[in-house]
Amino acid sequence: MIVYGPANAGNAGRPLAAVHGMERALPGLRLDWRISDEGKPIPLPQRDAWVADGQTDEPGLPLLCNGDESYPVTISGWEKSSASSPGGQPQFEIHVSLPLATPGIAAIAADVLEAIAEGARAFWGHATPFNAGVEISRQTRHPVRKPGVPPRGLPTLNLPEELRLPEIPQRLGWMNYWSEAAAQAIGFPDSARDSELLSRSRRTATGGWVVQLTEAPLDLDNPAHLAALMRAYERFPEIGGRSTP
Repeated sequence: MIVYGPANAGNAGRPLAAVHGMERALPGLRLDWRISDEGKPIPLPQRDAWVADGQTDEPGLPLLCNGDESYPVTISGWEKSSASSPGGQPQFEIHVSLPLATPGIAAIAADVLEAIAEGARAFWGHATPFNAGVEISRQTRHPVRKPGVPPRGLPTLNLPEELRLPEIPQRLGWMNYWSEAAAQAIGFPDSARDSELLSRSRRTATGGWVVQLTEAPLDLDNPAHLAALMRAYERFPEIGGRSTP
């Protein structure tokens, strides 16, 4: 999972809100461990204070985990410069890793994505299985800086810094979080065209949306899943900066 929001400006409030929201979404989860240089979990009895202190020198969210090497769950975040962000505005991005084999992963992924996105006041975000996420990331191309052709006939997406607004999603995923501003920017929902997507969507407390493309986790080796992804890109040409106002 990745969500993108406004720059953090050295304030621990939103990163901690994302952590707390994730813990509420997964009852029993405690992200109160860090990882040593040797890759071993180290307990953090004063986790919130440790995260807050970490904001003073370099805004971000130090990597936290649940301390269970057999079922690893992690969250971390960092600033993204204005030079590499849409609209020339710096952003804060949060990354979450959750085992795909988790029972009831669809409901859990939707809850966690919503929790971290709303906590971080994100513009947009997505939750996508690793293999599909790697292929979707290869859609972003530039004739000089990142030449090549996207896989599987998927459309070419522009570099993030080429997008005119930070609210415009840079790409699609299996589960998609669109803030109210992001939904407005791409024209979602349209009752005449989005009935299928709306059947797998829900509104969030802040007016955003969690939109699920396929029932099962996105698998681009599945022709039906690939077709669903293609339809969504066709429906929302603004995603990835493929259309201009």
